[in-house]
Amino acid sequence: MKTSFSPSRWTLGLLGVAALSAALSACAPLVVGGAVATGAMVAVDRRSSGAQLDDQAIELRAASRIRDQMGSRARINVTSYNRRALLTGEVANERDKALAEQVVKGVDNVAGVFNELGITNSPSLKEQVADTVLTGRVKAGLVDTKGLSTSAFKVVSERGTVYLMGRVTAREADQATEVARTTQGAQRVVRVLEIISDEELARIQSSSPGTSN
Repeated sequence: MKTSFSPSRWTLGLLGVAALSAALSACAPLVVGGAVATGAMVAVDRRSSGAQLDDQAIELRAASRIRDQMGSRARINVTSYNRRALLTGEVANERDKALAEQVVKGVDNVAGVFNELGITNSPSLKEQVADTVLTGRVKAGLVDTKGLSTSAFKVVSERGTVYLMGRVTAREADQATEVARTTQGAQRVVRVLEIISDEELARIQSSSPGTSN
């Protein structure tokens, strides 16, 4: 399998190939990704507390604006990590795919958008359950892998594709990719990762967890 990376600090890498149908249809309502930050999250998260709050706001504002623009004709998941927004789900056509990206780019504090929306039918209940199970398996695999901090990653699954988000070292990125790639049910792995140096990681770990940025 090949992995492709952009030359920038943020990388969007693809592993494997997942087939998507080309059928055009109306889709289910919008879904928002992400979790509410707690004191515990702030303490272990590699993002600053300010970035965590921004990520929550980005997800909520993007969801609202997409709903205003597109109604219920699309099923779009918005997951933000360190002010980078990942779009997954389905839309009916290329126009809606581009529209969703432009809407999210216009949200305050968004530093970048990774548009992984498919032009296809909404997944069946069986497929949605399979994605939930797949996400759980990948997270469990990360927990079981020595040397990985699971709190450094966000895992999103969509139609058998596993999306990895986080601020991690190159070693951690490769380890997590291997875990996801070899997890039962994974058809493709997409890396939306900010690669940091070991020195930067050491600074993050030694600094106050609540420092805003």
